[in-house]
Amino acid sequence: MDSAMLLAAPETQLLVIDIQARLLPVMLDGARVMRQAGILLQAARRLAIPALITEQYPQGLGPTMPEVMAEAGDVPVLAKMHFSAASDPAIRSRIEAANRPQIVIAGIEAHVCVLQTALTLREAGRQVAVVVDAVSSRHADSVSVALQRLQAAGAELVTTEMCLFEWLGSAAHPDFKSLSRLIK
Repeated sequence: MDSAMLLAAPETQLLVIDIQARLLPVMLDGARVMRQAGILLQAARRLAIPALITEQYPQGLGPTMPEVMAEAGDVPVLAKMHFSAASDPAIRSRIEAANRPQIVIAGIEAHVCVLQTALTLREAGRQVAVVVDAVSSRHADSVSVALQRLQAAGAELVTTEMCLFEWLGSAAHPDFKSLSRLIK
């Protein structure tokens, strides 16, 4: 993302990667990732930001966690085999169809699917923001190195709260009170 660029709701789409039943329990602070992804999904729904949820090999790794799905509404859930969601033709087609230049990414694992998806999207010219309090891996060093690589590749590192307030833009926004309550 360009260094001075803020996230804008009309320009953004949200991608929630692989928060699945057999993966999440072995992630560092998995409950936080699930909670923050839920907040992002609620905000996206409220602000008409298109979102996608991916599942890596769901037959083996299980479905998306019910707590995440509870916040997803009618967000499409797409299975994939590629580590980079952006390399999967069906997912890539959905991303392109949304026609939004900014992509906000949450999910797991930071050093595999999140990293590869973000790098693929950066290569394709997209502005990418990775939500650091909504990503994780099994090991802290995997998260740390992934975030370093992402930043070096031009991805912005943001928090859930940054996303919400940048999407809102102003305390005068009609959804300010309801969305700001999500992060307290």
